[in-house]
Amino acid sequence: MNVLIIEDEVPAAERLKRLLMQQEEVEIAGILTSIATTVSWLQEHPHPDVMFLDIHLADGLSFEIFKQVTVKCPVIFCTAYDQYALDAFQFNSIDYLLKPVKEDKLVKSLEKMKNVRQSYEPSTDPLKMTDLVHLLNKKEAAYKSRFMVKMGAKIKTVKTDDIAYFYSSNKLTLLVTKDNENYPVDYALDELITILDPVLFFHVNRKLIIHIDAAKEIHPYFKGRLKLELQPPLEEEVIISSQKTPAFKDWLDQ
Repeated sequence: MNVLIIEDEVPAAERLKRLLMQQEEVEIAGILTSIATTVSWLQEHPHPDVMFLDIHLADGLSFEIFKQVTVKCPVIFCTAYDQYALDAFQFNSIDYLLKPVKEDKLVKSLEKMKNVRQSYEPSTDPLKMTDLVHLLNKKEAAYKSRFMVKMGAKIKTVKTDDIAYFYSSNKLTLLVTKDNENYPVDYALDELITILDPVLFFHVNRKLIIHIDAAKEIHPYFKGRLKLELQPPLEEEVIISSQKTPAFKDWLDQ
């Protein structure tokens, strides 16, 4: 089974590749990280037997791929959304895996793809993808407006508007306010990005999500990357990859 992975988070892509390589008769056709590179790849190569597709990519939502090229293989979405929202993924034998991907769920998805591969036909109905996007947008509409945090023996509320950024440090996720107060929260960054308003928050890298007001200064960096200074300052250097730079600029310029 020839498999194409589209995932812009390196740890998630490597984990998925490792799990897939443990399965019999699986070959990795490639690992892609953006809408643009995926569209180009699909236009230039024979389509794989199955495609593992992350929803949030560096240059936008992966649904854009279907608008630019006819995908001629089954797709397994890899996402942090819950099963209720993902009922819509069950058209055209499309499956899904929740992150972090578990091996038993992966095996079941591959078995399903083997069963449907011969009879699979790509959808020519644009309404199906439109309905799917609408459902996910509706799911995302209830963005989190406040967080409960511990302050010693007390618990306080921090409004989302007062947050500068979230970052991972020593296996903890810390919430940093615009007044430079730090609080641990019981969320991984992959979870946070699904409950925060994408107009206000951007997943800069695997260790950092920032509020739009926290971007103090932006400097060109090596090889098409950007160096970011935050307010309040973060001690470690903040670098935005060349792959995420276009999406980051679009986000700032909205």
